[in-house]
Amino acid sequence: MVRIETYDPKYRNDFIRLNREWIETHFKIEALDIETFSHVDDIVEQGGQIFLAIYDGDVVGCCALKHHEAKQSYELAKMAVSPRHQGKHIGYLLGKTVLEYAQKNGINRIFLEGNTRLKASIALYRKLGFDEIPLKGNAYERCNILMEWNFMGNI
Repeated sequence: MVRIETYDPKYRNDFIRLNREWIETHFKIEALDIETFSHVDDIVEQGGQIFLAIYDGDVVGCCALKHHEAKQSYELAKMAVSPRHQGKHIGYLLGKTVLEYAQKNGINRIFLEGNTRLKASIALYRKLGFDEIPLKGNAYERCNILMEWNFMGNI
């Protein structure tokens, strides 16, 4: 059985490991990735949260809800599931947990950047209620789609 936990610094290396593995499998590490990996704790300290999927004592998935104060919004970022555990609905469980957390904490809008080449992840985001919006000023070279979840639009 998979359980979801919120961030504890003991999970820092697991968060980095899972994301490096995912990025290096499909793309390349970018400067912003290295910046995030260097400051994982800042995500929580700056008003966001990190969620980790634990299975048999191992961290097998993760994602972050990053607060962007300047944009007055939150970003679903750094979602990764270990290849050995993909296909077990762990990404969906992480996503649902993020959205439940958002609703409980008065977060009305979440955006994410993705890549349409990864059809399973785009399908997951749509299933969670994310809709495509115009892409402008993407933070990562690998991103070619911008999506948002709006609590007011998902009631």
